[in-house]
Amino acid sequence: MTETLKLPVLPLADSVVLPGMVVPVRLDEPEIQAAVDAAQSVDRKVLIVPRPDGKYAAVGTIAVLEQVGRLPNGEKAAVVRGEGRAQIGSGVTGPGSALWVEATPVDETVTAPGKAAELAKEYKALVVGILQQRGAWQVVDSVQQITDPGQLADTAGWASYLDLDHKAQLLAEIDVIKRLELLIGWTREHVAEQEVSEKISNDVREGMEKTQREFLLRQQLAAIRKELGEDEPEGADDYRTRVESADLPEHVRKAAMTEVGKLERASDQSPESGWIRTWLDTVLDMPWSESTTDNTDLKAAREILDADHAGLDDVKERLIEFLAVRARRDRKGMEKVGGRGSGAVLSLVGPPGVGKTSLGESVAHALGRKFVRVALGGVRDEAEIRGHRRTYVGALPGRIVRAIREAGTMNPVVLLDEIDKVGSDFRGDPTAALLEVLDPAQNHTFRDHYLEVDLDLSDVLFLATANAFDTIPGPLLDRMEVVTLDGYTEAEKIAIARDHLLPRQIEKAGLEPSDVEFTEVALGMIAAEYTREAGVRQLERGLAKALRKVAVKLDSDDVERPVHIDADALVTFLGRPRFTPESAERTSVPGVATGLAVTGAGGDVLFIEATSMEGEPGLILTGQLGDVMKESVSIALSYLRSRGMAGDLASKKLHVHVPAGAVPKDGPSAGVTMTTALASLASGRPVRSSVGMTGEVTLQGKVLPIGGVKQKLLAAHRAGLTDVIIPKRNEPDLDDLPESVRGELRIHPVADVSEVLELALEPAPVSAAA
Repeated sequence: MTETLKLPVLPLADSVVLPGMVVPVRLDEPEIQAAVDAAQSVDRKVLIVPRPDGKYAAVGTIAVLEQVGRLPNGEKAAVVRGEGRAQIGSGVTGPGSALWVEATPVDETVTAPGKAAELAKEYKALVVGILQQRGAWQVVDSVQQITDPGQLADTAGWASYLDLDHKAQLLAEIDVIKRLELLIGWTREHVAEQEVSEKISNDVREGMEKTQREFLLRQQLAAIRKELGEDEPEGADDYRTRVESADLPEHVRKAAMTEVGKLERASDQSPESGWIRTWLDTVLDMPWSESTTDNTDLKAAREILDADHAGLDDVKERLIEFLAVRARRDRKGMEKVGGRGSGAVLSLVGPPGVGKTSLGESVAHALGRKFVRVALGGVRDEAEIRGHRRTYVGALPGRIVRAIREAGTMNPVVLLDEIDKVGSDFRGDPTAALLEVLDPAQNHTFRDHYLEVDLDLSDVLFLATANAFDTIPGPLLDRMEVVTLDGYTEAEKIAIARDHLLPRQIEKAGLEPSDVEFTEVALGMIAAEYTREAGVRQLERGLAKALRKVAVKLDSDDVERPVHIDADALVTFLGRPRFTPESAERTSVPGVATGLAVTGAGGDVLFIEATSMEGEPGLILTGQLGDVMKESVSIALSYLRSRGMAGDLASKKLHVHVPAGAVPKDGPSAGVTMTTALASLASGRPVRSSVGMTGEVTLQGKVLPIGGVKQKLLAAHRAGLTDVIIPKRNEPDLDDLPESVRGELRIHPVADVSEVLELALEPAPVSAAA
């Protein structure tokens, strides 16, 4: 049984002494002085007890008083050496004023010596690593010589990274294994913190060294350039001189001088200096006072337009009008009215392949202006139009400003390509930003977010291209002057192929004009029977395919030049025709009528089929019809029933189908075609194969006007129809139709469905006399 000792208590509030430690203790408190005096009067032993928060710990350290004296600064102190742990018991009486207690020495417990040795080895490695980083090699040797696990654990009393609570916990822990586990955990945390701290310090040091090194190198480079006489070109850095000498508008000059002042006050190392330099370079690159002189020779301009494009008279006339107004203003010396120039905003709307984009370059050529194309298809960010704020990293001016800078003049022709395909999302709506750009009443003070100065766009000729009106917002469409390109006639296609497409494709195929010869009939067949489109893209591909075959033939066989391509040879080069007239075949039975429609690719013919069958009366509609088109069928059926023309359709099940079922269809213009198909089914009289029709119908049988008349009539002409029925109120639209097409079509304007049926249905068979 362990003997209980009677010892004076030496309380320590700011430190913990573990067994094996030798530490000096200042005798600056009465309790400490009394404990040392009491120890000197007996066997020089004291019980050192931690008292961090004014409370005595349950376990203390039995220590021997090695020496009592004074520190170098004259203060009294005692040197004590810890020997072992002791459990503190009850207080007892003793000599002097010190606190005396009963102390029971506590022996350490090692439940698993093997595990204790492994933990001691791991802890020793951690401690040695920390000491080696600090360069404490003598202490490393001392630690390496310790073999007892408990003694090794108690060396943690010297660890500066452990606080009083940690050390008090170690003092109270009797189990050596638990003590080592605690120490290993705390030491690992300290090592991890040290690694992070060291990495941060290294990064900061390396960054500072790099900055200082770059600064010194730049200073040396500047000095070397100065000695060699290779200074920067005059004005490269002197922005104040460049701004003062530039021909800038007054409001732009004022804003630029303000930024120059900021640049002169800013440090070269400041990021803002780079932003200001970029902004000043952008402003100085803008052609504020540059403009080209328009070509005022109207005859020459029209010749250029006619040479580049066949047809498109509406667009050409509008551009000639623009030139005429400009010429008259210049002759009168008229300046800008209200700050506004004489620019224009035209929107070219038409199916693909009719030459909208290429027309922009032709217009610029005719006017003698610079040409810039801005592709808007798929643009979703409003900043693409107005630019980014300068506060953003990598900020740039918008596409309009970049186009003006690229053109180098303030009055270029800017083509806004595919304006109907501009999108919108959470970043903004680019079409809303275009409202100011394309408004002639506002664009003389257009403000880009990046430039933040007014930019005059009133002299710019904007040409926007689109395939359809539907996806262009109403307010934006209202700001543009719309010119419709409805497609080409067959004669125009042949002319385009002969004068433009064929020479270009001959050159691309590596041939000479003398190597091949196309007949007019062959060109007409490609346009009419191998393609069916409003534009000429498929026609050009057909020519390219034929010329590739010619190139192979010339290199493979010994053939006579030029290779002659006529109607018979065309089948060899392109195969059999893909498009042949089918109206006669499709309308040979009652219940089928030929309608006319407008799609995104231009006009097209549309067959409507109706049939009846026995069964419960009802109506089936197929062919992906929209709500408006479904209503047209119901209106047509109601009209026939109300006029007693439905026959026995009321008692049968009806099915109305519009072929090309994969294509969605909608709109009211098929009303007369629906009515004719149902009337044909009811009467048993087929619809004339040469007749196509379009128009909205009412319950009273009135035929109302529709849109896209020109495109529909061109489609009827391409399909080989000879008679076309249109609403009477659409007669003014016939003025836009080319004379060549009007001469080959018999156009019947009607106001009532009865007129449609009289023109469209075959005569009723005459019954034989009895």
